[in-house]
Amino acid sequence: MRTVLITGANRGIGLEFARQYAMDGWRVFASCRNPAAADTLSHLAAQYPDRVTIYSLNVANHQQIEQLAQTLSNQAIDLLINNAGVYPPGQGDIFGKTDYAAWTHTFEVNTMAPLRMVEAFIQQISSSQLKTIITVTSKMGSIADNRGGGSYSYRSSKAAVNIVMKSLSIDLNASGIIAVLLHPGWVRTDMGGPNGLISVEQSVTGMRHVISRLKFEDSGKFYAFDGQVVPW
Repeated sequence: MRTVLITGANRGIGLEFARQYAMDGWRVFASCRNPAAADTLSHLAAQYPDRVTIYSLNVANHQQIEQLAQTLSNQAIDLLINNAGVYPPGQGDIFGKTDYAAWTHTFEVNTMAPLRMVEAFIQQISSSQLKTIITVTSKMGSIADNRGGGSYSYRSSKAAVNIVMKSLSIDLNASGIIAVLLHPGWVRTDMGGPNGLISVEQSVTGMRHVISRLKFEDSGKFYAFDGQVVPW
């Protein structure tokens, strides 16, 4: 049985990843900040008690990451999905009104946490068959695609995680580990809002298709949910 570890699995894209992988027979380690309040995720775990296990994890807390890595120290993790992310309040993310404290937190969650997750779980990933790391990023982190300006905190945090994962793909090359960035599209979720262009099911189905076709030479690339290469 293949195993996936998902951060931010209590709602939206993370929850849908957990649901689809559980339906396909994977063992799912689903983590989120407050499992007690994750009713839909708890219902999924009740549906698949032998497949879905929920863990408490605030990815901005490096001690909690280390603790979870210790808990799962004997588990091979085929696929790590760095999905947890934050979108800072819009009024604090425009020129002249920047909320610098929120910007710092955005970097902690969107940029630093994915690398810390890999550092903490590298042995579990290395001992698996698939040896794959996926980080959910955004086209808003693409410099070439930026036509709208603004969103300084969010854009910079995603551009930064893109280069972090690009470097990681090079550093882990000798270990045979694949590290890829995925843009989920503009999805109708709590974060993406009701005007998103695609459903969460469409987004995750597309990303899973991309993941299933990854080859080692794809490591370090930036793909959209539909398989198109996204410009840096």
